[in-house]
Amino acid sequence: MDLPLAHLDRPFDYLVPAELDAQALPGVRVKVRFAGQLVDGWLLERVAESDHPRPRYLEKVVSPVPVLAPEVARLARAVADRYAGSLADVLRLAVPPRHARAEKELTAAPPDDADPAAPADDAERTVTAPSDGTDPGAPVDPRGWRDYPAGPALLHALADGRAPRAVWSALPGEDWAARYADAVAAVVAGRRGAVVVVADARDLERLDAALTGVLGAGRHVCLSAALGPARRYRAFLAARRGDVPVVIGTRAAMFAPVDRLGLVAIWDDGDDLHAEPRAPYPHARDVLLTRAQLGETAALVGGYARTAEAQLLVETRWAREVVADRVTVRARMPAIAPTGDDPHLARDPGAASARLPSLAWTTARDALRADLPVLVQVPRRGYLPSIACADCRTPARCPHCAGPLALPAADGLPACRWCGRGAAAYACPECGGRRLRASVTGARRTAEELGRAFPGVPVRTSGRDEVLGAVPGGAGLVIATPGAEPMADGGYGAVLLLDSWALLTRADLRAGEEALRRWLAAVALARPGAAGGRVVVVADGGLAPVQALLRWDAAWFAARELAERRELGFPPAVRMASVTGPAEAVSDLLAGARLPADAEVLGPVPADEGRERMLVRVPRARAAALAEALHAAAGQRSARKAADPVRLQVDPLSLF
Repeated sequence: MDLPLAHLDRPFDYLVPAELDAQALPGVRVKVRFAGQLVDGWLLERVAESDHPRPRYLEKVVSPVPVLAPEVARLARAVADRYAGSLADVLRLAVPPRHARAEKELTAAPPDDADPAAPADDAERTVTAPSDGTDPGAPVDPRGWRDYPAGPALLHALADGRAPRAVWSALPGEDWAARYADAVAAVVAGRRGAVVVVADARDLERLDAALTGVLGAGRHVCLSAALGPARRYRAFLAARRGDVPVVIGTRAAMFAPVDRLGLVAIWDDGDDLHAEPRAPYPHARDVLLTRAQLGETAALVGGYARTAEAQLLVETRWAREVVADRVTVRARMPAIAPTGDDPHLARDPGAASARLPSLAWTTARDALRADLPVLVQVPRRGYLPSIACADCRTPARCPHCAGPLALPAADGLPACRWCGRGAAAYACPECGGRRLRASVTGARRTAEELGRAFPGVPVRTSGRDEVLGAVPGGAGLVIATPGAEPMADGGYGAVLLLDSWALLTRADLRAGEEALRRWLAAVALARPGAAGGRVVVVADGGLAPVQALLRWDAAWFAARELAERRELGFPPAVRMASVTGPAEAVSDLLAGARLPADAEVLGPVPADEGRERMLVRVPRARAAALAEALHAAAGQRSARKAADPVRLQVDPLSLF
């Protein structure tokens, strides 16, 4: 039943009346009477007998379409158990809301007689058997996968119907969408299906174009919450009916029903958009890996960077890494230099404090003179997102709510970032000063400053207000926030990574990992060093994330990060759950939880909105026991109708 109460998280038996016998198939939506109310539910299974003495009858079959596939139902149960959640919550994520008109349109037309997993004509021209007769299921041309020693073998295994599991570290400048399209085409050539999950709409659009070019039109569907109810449901039904063998999308696609599933894949699994913000807060990577484990299918985790979770897959031999040799890496990467090491400081003593050291300025100037575009990555959006007193450097705060003040434009008035109120008459409470200075410089102010430094050069910005997809290949400045960097025709001649401290000094377990991920994504857009590509990172070259960037060695940094977390007892080396809510409610839940004997309870620490957070840590071998104990304790509280809600999150992205 669609009741997200922990103590009701179990199947209930109902009788099927004779008039609904033909429609009441496993996987259909139904309505039933429960506690005197008419509630929504799912028909999970039909059996001949029930242990219940007097089961009620089904009231209604909402739709005769079995939208919940048996494989997805098993997956949803496994995900609910892993994240200490309820099946109802997971099914709400797995199956989009019903759209009656879209359902009627699709079910009115019978499905194609053709095998949906058979390659179309365009796909047959792209993926065929080799002419020498060996490896009959393998693609003829692994194309860009040849740059990785294990790449061709991966594609051959996919085409042969095997289930390889790979963690792929992409080269600089790699067309990752084309490589994923090659992998999917190999799976389709083996008459199986695939699910590929990306972080955002830009990545989805790029992968959509690559798959259309390889498989041909009509061979896949895109599944994303941004499509709108009708289009999303239409795409979901096409996949459920087996009309297409491939589903791609954002995290909404991680539960997509695909016949004869042969591959699950995710790109850039470190992006926080892969984490579901609704209960039970699953991560797309973990859902797909669970799916691969349950269905014995192939799995591909790829990115320019590598997370500690992906590194754990490699070190436990659950997956094999697919990486290029160092000679190929050096040939493909641009020349990368930091500004904070001793040689540069000797030439430019002001580089230690300058926002745009001379090395960065000359690198940009040389690229522009060569008629090449320059990308400048700035971690913060806006104009001056943080300001302070110019006399005593005290951070400027709102006199009404104590929120941080920001300056929206050069001629704008200070305004609070929390309550939105203006502070035209601001006076520093410490010294009485009225002059303000920038504490943090945003992308728009950076664009303004660089526009003055390089007059006559076009300046474009890409960020939350407007994200550019691509820019011309001629001289120009592109100021972008992380994740909004557009591609440039032929690649950027220079990439400047500014304000590295804003990424590296965040109070977050993943600060270094996230900084490297964002830098690698930007640097991947630069030309190779042999073609004039140069990168300047305004940071100390001795820092581990900077060292990994200079060598383009995400695997080294991931192994180092995982070793540190293992030593300190942090995920993914251990399983950790956070319990957040009012202090009394948190204590009540933990007091009623039968935690494993080796569980460590850490905290409390303050959380948002006056709540507190407790952390529970156990070895990975006790992960299932921890989730079961927390779910049972939540069931006890919901059964007695405890007033204050408590949020349970297993391995949350942010622990602090």
